[in-house]
Amino acid sequence: MSILSIEATALLYLIAAVCFILALKGLSSPKSARRGNLIGAAGAVIALVTVFLSTELDNVALIIATILVGSAIAAPISRRVAMTQMPQLVALFNGVGGGAAALVALLELTHVEGIGAVIAVAFTVLVGAVSFSGSVITFAKLQELMPTRPIVFPGGPVVMAIVAIASLAAAVWLVVTSDPTAAYVLLALGLALGVLFVLPVGGADVPIVISLLNAFTGLTVAASGLVLGNTLLLVAGTLVGASGTILTRAMASAMGRSVAGILFGAFKGGSTAGSTVASDRPVRSSSAEDVAILLGYAQRVIVVPGYGLAVAQAQHTMAELATTLEAKGIEVVFGIHPVAGRMPGHMNVLLAEANVPYEVLQEMDEVNPQFKTADVALVVGANDVVNPAAKSSPGSPIYGMPILDVASARQVVFLKRSMRPGFAGIENDLLFEPQTTLLFGDAKESLTKVLGAVKAL
Repeated sequence: MSILSIEATALLYLIAAVCFILALKGLSSPKSARRGNLIGAAGAVIALVTVFLSTELDNVALIIATILVGSAIAAPISRRVAMTQMPQLVALFNGVGGGAAALVALLELTHVEGIGAVIAVAFTVLVGAVSFSGSVITFAKLQELMPTRPIVFPGGPVVMAIVAIASLAAAVWLVVTSDPTAAYVLLALGLALGVLFVLPVGGADVPIVISLLNAFTGLTVAASGLVLGNTLLLVAGTLVGASGTILTRAMASAMGRSVAGILFGAFKGGSTAGSTVASDRPVRSSSAEDVAILLGYAQRVIVVPGYGLAVAQAQHTMAELATTLEAKGIEVVFGIHPVAGRMPGHMNVLLAEANVPYEVLQEMDEVNPQFKTADVALVVGANDVVNPAAKSSPGSPIYGMPILDVASARQVVFLKRSMRPGFAGIENDLLFEPQTTLLFGDAKESLTKVLGAVKAL
């Protein structure tokens, strides 16, 4: 039903677009992220209602039923997903968005006119298919449904090049002839290219590829706006594509690597994923009581949380330990690496969930000069982001990656499950330094014991 005028429709689309922009602005800070998310959701609702009220739609009942079914599936899943699995959820959302855009472009092929519109269809089908299949592979890697390491095979680069060239040829075929057969061939080649694109990526690089695929999905949505003649889709897709690209570059910079090196490094041995064999070198281990004494008699403690804290769901115990130390007059701050956890902001959200004040969550550039005056650096489930090899070992896969200067603290305490290396698969020499003490065990259990011992001091 079309009950809105052209002017009213344009105004509502403008309001929705402003909501999307404000949402991105809000998501730039942990303090405003929740509000930004709500503003973005409000913009999406405005956009959806506007479409229904401004367009003559066929099969309205079927569309509404599909929305209800999708909502009934997505809402419970999203609520039940653990914070540690958020990157997997983001990967699936990316894939669904790209796949939906590709399917819409296929359906619209017979209705578009002009070579520009057909070019937009070809672009959407190809990039949307790449985004869908690539996102499925990243989900499977992060969920450990398949090996997380880079998967390479003899002749892999050649096969990828052939599929890429064939995809471009199919795209040209589609643009020249508008033949639906060409569109389906392009879709199949795009799906294959997405798989080949992501398989060689492993370790800590996978979340960066998720961000890149998010940018791809945004571009396909923007192209869908051209296909459908919908300005809001064009604006929203461009925003997602631009923000995804910026995030990808920021994550790559935080890893000290180029985007090309991340995507194709495995072909020349440059991936961040390496050995998972535990080291047998001797280290100085300690008990929870000893760690509690170190913390309890310190004046300044810097906590460095990592993915291990998230996996153990130890954020609430960590927050309680920090509060207990502060009650004893000890200054406690948290040093957050840009890629702590698995994605930027992941650790901030996790700690905010445990009511850790935003004021004590300090980014790498802010906290690094403070390690020299810290009595204790407490590293909980982090490894590569504090590994001095990033500065001292030119041959290391993480060489050049900015790290937290934990080694500058007077005492360093690592909470680790075992001596297995991090994502990069290399030893962390800081573990063997004289000022370093290790407390082995599950992060939550270890923190619980330390907390009890601190309270008993």
